[in-house]
Amino acid sequence: MISQKMEKEINSQITREMYSAYLYMSISANASRDGLKGIATWFMVQYHEEMVHAMKMYEYIIRQGGRVVLDVIQKPPSSWKSPLEMFENALEHEKTVTKNINNLLDLAVSEKDHASQTFFHWYVTEQIEEEDNATDITQKLRLIGDNAGALYLLDKELGARMLTVPSDFSKGVEAQMGAAA
Repeated sequence: MISQKMEKEINSQITREMYSAYLYMSISANASRDGLKGIATWFMVQYHEEMVHAMKMYEYIIRQGGRVVLDVIQKPPSSWKSPLEMFENALEHEKTVTKNINNLLDLAVSEKDHASQTFFHWYVTEQIEEEDNATDITQKLRLIGDNAGALYLLDKELGARMLTVPSDFSKGVEAQMGAAA
């Protein structure tokens, strides 16, 4: 069983993860509009990853005998001035997500909830990767500056990103990932 406080906080994080997906879909649309198809692809893959994060939590609550309660998802911004601004925004957002995940793990520790501690360790590791990816691309964009040719090459590189997570949630995320978190 999961505590009511943990259930409530995980439900809140599901909403935040759904917002993350919504934010990255919005950035993808903005990049597409600007002719940056590779960046649009990168952010659409990121959208799918965030949906998986939310669905893993959804499934966890249910497996722990809790109740999933969905909330309103805040409207994300719809316009960015440059690819650099897109990725700087993504990096700052991921830092906020990391803080939220750390708070969930702290709650699990304080409640001596070993199952949730184990569950959230996956997210801690995931957030290291999320921040690293956004930092790497942000640094590249800063180096590129106004060089259109370099931006073209980076856009092409980012467009090669492939979806490596399940996108069909009808049979469960964990089962498709082959994990038992």
